Amino acid sequence: MSSLNDLRTSRTLGALLGVHSGDTLGATFEFQPWSHIIREYPNGLREIVGGGSFDWPVGQATDDTDLTRAVLLAYRDYEEMKCTGSIQPVEEFNIAKAAAEYSLKWNEGDWPGRKKGTRPIDIGNATRIGLQQFKRSKDPAKAGAGIGSAGNGSLMRCIPTALFAPADRRQKESIAISEFTHNDPRCTVACAAYNEIVVALIDEKTPKEAVEIGKTVANQLGCGKVTDAIKEGETLPLAKIASEGIRGDIPFTPSGYVLNSLKLSIAALLDPRSFEDVLVDVVRIGGDSDTNGAIAGGLLGARDGIEGIPERWLEKLQFRDEFEDVARRILQLQNNERKVLLGSPERV
Repeated sequence: MSSLNDLRTSRTLGALLGVHSGDTLGATFEFQPWSHIIREYPNGLREIVGGGSFDWPVGQATDDTDLTRAVLLAYRDYEEMKCTGSIQPVEEFNIAKAAAEYSLKWNEGDWPGRKKGTRPIDIGNATRIGLQQFKRSKDPAKAGAGIGSAGNGSLMRCIPTALFAPADRRQKESIAISEFTHNDPRCTVACAAYNEIVVALIDEKTPKEAVEIGKTVANQLGCGKVTDAIKEGETLPLAKIASEGIRGDIPFTPSGYVLNSLKLSIAALLDPRSFEDVLVDVVRIGGDSDTNGAIAGGLLGARDGIEGIPERWLEKLQFRDEFEDVARRILQLQNNERKVLLGSPERV
């Protein structure tokens, strides 16, 4: 990378396509136990092949990437509206509502790659309940599955906020975008802490420094369970679990519980191996492998940049071109806005 802007672009694209890569690689193993996977793939699966419980086409996004796309498009719309001057003041644009509206379109069959009107073949319970609530109320703050429902369905989609929200709104928007489906504090604070880790990585902090920032944010937001999950992730032996399975002395299961997914993503981030090697191990643990892969993939992509993701994976991803185009457009608009503030506007 030749400049700071190039590095930021690389890590932004890496984060988005890291989610997509982990999701799509992991979809093959969703709901399968480690013992089954290790027999068929003793060294892990190193190619995106589709299949799995829902017979996914090669490279197809599952709900993890689809709902990340919903949040990404909300940020695109916001930046486009600012550019055209169609929102005055800008505070009138509710980013959580925009993300929820796109998520509702996804749920009701207005989505690329699906026959119009058909429902998604995979959707988490909290997401389903939250979107039903939102459809009735049209208020993202009045949706959500309720306290006690702490799945990973908002953590898997939260990364666009880290990439595109301004610093003074980032934590608030992380929480609000989680809340329209997952409003338990374990979920909302996990999203906020995760996104601050992503920002730190893009700002060239080391993985260890980024994780410390995540713990600080979780503490500041008053959710000790999220702080504890990050700490447990720091010592989780990812490579050992992937090769030997989960032993009784390891307090972890690869389930859809948000704090288990957060732990695993922290372990992945702190693993110094390549993006490919780490993500292969994340998904071959099994369980909720697509979502765990997506969440870990986002951190790894922010760490390593798009160049760290194997090209043979990238070329198979359903939304690769769109994600790149939308992310570059948002970054361009934001950069132009900064130049306008400094007195050097560009045409957009």
